[in-house]
Amino acid sequence: MTRNKNLPLTETTYYILLALTQPLHGYAAIQEIERLSQGTVKVAAGTMYGAIENLLKLKWIKEVPSSDKRRRVYHITAAGQAILRLETQRLRDLGKLAEQFGY
Repeated sequence: MTRNKNLPLTETTYYILLALTQPLHGYAAIQEIERLSQGTVKVAAGTMYGAIENLLKLKWIKEVPSSDKRRRVYHITAAGQAILRLETQRLRDLGKLAEQFGY
């Protein structure tokens, strides 16, 4: 099986894609990531907005209409969902392998 050239994802990218399975603006995504990670992952605003620009270029997320004109809202695309699924399966496979060794 050939590995996707975009994998592995960074932890931050993985969490951003997970958070954006619902439409969110950047700051709300930062808060959602902190909630999803139970406070273990804190994404700085600069990191978030840089990552958003990269994910937009990759077409893994898209800007969606928002009722608040001051905030840009983003949502994962089908391509982003596909890469998220691949990375999730890669992580599951790593976990299964570790279990075989007693970890």
